[in-house]
Amino acid sequence: MSAPALTPVVVRLKLSLLRNGLRQSGGRRAAWIASAVVALLFAALQVLGLVALRGVDGAESLVVLLVAVLALGWAVMPLFFPGGDETLDPTRLVMLPLSPRPLVRSLLVASLVGIGPLFTVCLLAGSVIAVARGAAAWTVGAVAVPLALLVCVALARAVAAANVRLLTSRKGRDLAVLSGLVVAIGAQVVNFGAQRLGSGGLDQLDPVADVLRWLPGASAIGAVHAAGEGAYGVAAAQLVVSAGALVVLLALWSRTLTRLMTAPDGSTLQAGDSTVRDRPSTGLARLLPPGRTGTVMERSLRYIWRDPKTKAAWVTSLAIGLIVPVFNAWQGTGSVYFACFAAGMLGIQMYNQFGQDTSAFWMVAMTISSARDAYAELRARALALLLITLPYATLVTVLTAAMLDDWARLPEALGLSFALLGAMLATGAWTSARFPYSIPQEGYKNVAPGQVGLAGISLFGGMIAAALLCLPVIALTIWLNLDESGETLRGLLLPAGAAYGALLTLGGLRLAAPRTAARLPEIVTAVSKG
Repeated sequence: MSAPALTPVVVRLKLSLLRNGLRQSGGRRAAWIASAVVALLFAALQVLGLVALRGVDGAESLVVLLVAVLALGWAVMPLFFPGGDETLDPTRLVMLPLSPRPLVRSLLVASLVGIGPLFTVCLLAGSVIAVARGAAAWTVGAVAVPLALLVCVALARAVAAANVRLLTSRKGRDLAVLSGLVVAIGAQVVNFGAQRLGSGGLDQLDPVADVLRWLPGASAIGAVHAAGEGAYGVAAAQLVVSAGALVVLLALWSRTLTRLMTAPDGSTLQAGDSTVRDRPSTGLARLLPPGRTGTVMERSLRYIWRDPKTKAAWVTSLAIGLIVPVFNAWQGTGSVYFACFAAGMLGIQMYNQFGQDTSAFWMVAMTISSARDAYAELRARALALLLITLPYATLVTVLTAAMLDDWARLPEALGLSFALLGAMLATGAWTSARFPYSIPQEGYKNVAPGQVGLAGISLFGGMIAAALLCLPVIALTIWLNLDESGETLRGLLLPAGAAYGALLTLGGLRLAAPRTAARLPEIVTAVSKG
């Protein structure tokens, strides 16, 4: 009896994985259904919008750009969300007697099952409708849609297979921290681009589209427009570009699968081959203060660099803190005071300090026996944050002032930033002791179940308190700007804001220290729930 065809088996495997995953819990099933409805609704709106562009000048440039961004999304999504599709990991099949070429074909077909491919087909079909003119264009469009879809899927599979060893390791999972950065930057770029398009029209996209229409995936849609214009040679060349890219991607994917299924990895190497070397202390450790302060600062900085959740929070805060003032200054609609956003985003990192330690906080708690020990612990953590936040907030403020050419308000903007940073360090230290909560190490949740209320009180309550504490500096800044005689005194806002922020920080640490020492058992229990 002959063996069954591989492709139907792999497709049924994909469907079984999807079905069994939805059976795990009602919440997961509801989340999948909700995401599917939102994705399909968004796709339907996109199709309607693309159909409405039919006959509009510059529509072909917009759809080419849209398809290029769509292909880029297929390429990077496996890096940001490696756990989103279990079939992206071909190493699960290494023990089966499968050849790479049939496996590539089967996995490619199985990849066409899901919300992502359906969403892509909708956008590609809408793009063809927007630019197709005449029978030749519609004929090319019938070929372009499946060709562009296969290029996107093959690109995602080739990237995932080439990085599967990395993605299944801890360092690979840390790549997910970049998703927040990409979302933040992408949202601002889309906002800026939409404003520019609204004021200048779609013709501004022509220079970019002239390049993108020759890239794989987007070139297939470009061929539809070229065929409608009667440029059949150009249309054929653009189809060849996408088809050639598909062949190359499938070949690279097949080659990667061969290497993955035959080459040894860390699990097949003997343990005796590895050697343990003593690593000297880093240069940073030698620059930090001696004693407990330096030890706690180094531990906090190592968390920022090594812990995925902590790193994700810092990367997102650093990105958004820079993007908001810089993009607004770039558009000419911003103010130098927007630079305070950087201090605010980084000051949030002081909140829930003990929750960042998770269950390991009990070892820190063993070293705290008095309010003095708690003060030393909190002070060192605040100093570790200031080591990054002070120069960063200063850099963002100077950059914003330079882009706006508003150097006169630089001192007062810096003073406000330093005062806000001090207020957030003070309230962050107090709420860390009063409202601690656990941060789960697995998955994408940042709050353990049942502690959402605590997290909301800690974060939003602390931010409101920090804003109220900054009112004296804000009032002084407003008064000096309204009073003509106060122009000469504006320079004093920088030292005044810095001194006020330092006093707030010291006061907040002093208030939080005895509460931390008194509530150690409760804090350990709260942060260990995840």
